[in-house]
Amino acid sequence: MILRKIFFRIPALLFLLTLFFISCDDNRLYDENRDIKDGVWDLKQHLVFDFDVPDTVTKYNFYFNVRNNDDYPYSNIYVFFRTTFPNGKMGIDTVEFPLADESGRWYGKGQGDIHDCRLVFKKNVRFPLSGKYHMEVEQAMRMEQLPGILNAGIRIEREGKK
Repeated sequence: MILRKIFFRIPALLFLLTLFFISCDDNRLYDENRDIKDGVWDLKQHLVFDFDVPDTVTKYNFYFNVRNNDDYPYSNIYVFFRTTFPNGKMGIDTVEFPLADESGRWYGKGQGDIHDCRLVFKKNVRFPLSGKYHMEVEQAMRMEQLPGILNAGIRIEREGKK
């Protein structure tokens, strides 16, 4: 009887813990990552992200998330960000992100040969329009098959919070 009571309380406890941890990240507007098939980012593979921006007053920090392994042959990565705004207009940014220092030591957190980086794309910015944004991210390293990238994504959070 006691085991039955404990067994039925475990799912409720797990649910409450999950809600607690999700609610702790209230500064997040958007945070999604996409897996890269077989750890090789094809030049034609566009990572697609759709998110809603509630207003044009709030300031945001914009990050590029990348997970690579030791098979990645460079110390940096160039990325295209193609953005479609709520009014249908489009914009493109080309950004270089450092992934390792001059000695080859990887930035970010990691375990073994896996390295996670959250890299600043834009800080303290306001979106020009509220509404639905569509973003496509693609590697711009001029290699058809870019090895060593396991996943990549974007995070948008309210400015002033971490």
